[in-house]
Amino acid sequence: MSRPFKIGLQLPEVEYVARWSDYLTMARLSEAVGFDSLWLGDHLLYRNPDEATRAPWECWSLLSALAAVTERVEFGPLVLCAGFRNPALTAKMADTVDEISGGRLILGLGSGWHEPEFTAFGYPFDHRYARFAEAFTIIRGLLRDGQVDFSGEYHTARDCELLPQGPRPGGIPLMIGSIGERMLRLTLPHIDQWNIWYADFGNSVEGLTPHLERVDRICTEVGRDPAEVERTAAVLVTGPGGAYRSSGATAEQGIKGFAGDPAEIARELLRFEAAGVSHLQIVLDPITPAGIEWFARVLESVREQRG
Repeated sequence: MSRPFKIGLQLPEVEYVARWSDYLTMARLSEAVGFDSLWLGDHLLYRNPDEATRAPWECWSLLSALAAVTERVEFGPLVLCAGFRNPALTAKMADTVDEISGGRLILGLGSGWHEPEFTAFGYPFDHRYARFAEAFTIIRGLLRDGQVDFSGEYHTARDCELLPQGPRPGGIPLMIGSIGERMLRLTLPHIDQWNIWYADFGNSVEGLTPHLERVDRICTEVGRDPAEVERTAAVLVTGPGGAYRSSGATAEQGIKGFAGDPAEIARELLRFEAAGVSHLQIVLDPITPAGIEWFARVLESVREQRG
């Protein structure tokens, strides 16, 4: 299945305290220089031993604003924690944001992983797979069929309808951000896109290949044509003045980003396309207007090398 090769950008999370004026500037600049998509992490806070607590702004509020101030780019959460919001309301919010944007939202979903933020904000951290499975049933039922009647152990949506319906008859593309066996078996029969974060594959094509093969295998085992599931990957790129991403996830700190001149980085990114990835989310260090302007030269080189 032939797909265009897209390159998106993740906007700041906790690298520094970005104000709305910063997001607005970077979103419009990203659209102007040719990025295909914009992404936001969905976390409430990061609380790690021996580190000061850090937190981003609330994801959905920013997504709603981005929907209104951009015109062309796709956008979405990378990825939305299903445990933070009522699933039926999540579907309603997604459809509304898709309407605001004229049909540009990609709904990335995951189960969450950072227990301190669940505890601090009063969300249960137990049985995350079971809770996600029920939430996923409700969300996809509403977004795909416009209605759902479901009563589970953790979530309920009885005789629930999604009205009015958003601008896309086929519904919002659903993405899963997970490498877990059970999560993949649950979601691969239904999703449009699969995503993997750079720390989970070592930020290299060689590290990504086994994961791509595993998705192929599980698709086949659950009766889904592997070609129907788009492969996406977040990739860390270090630009001038960057060192490593100042992340709230300690496992990510110190991972080496792709560096070099724009042509060198473009060649590395195109290796992902050759491996079967059709959409990259660039995690850029530093993530600033100057960094975005520098990366515009990488985008130009990608286009030139692809011919």
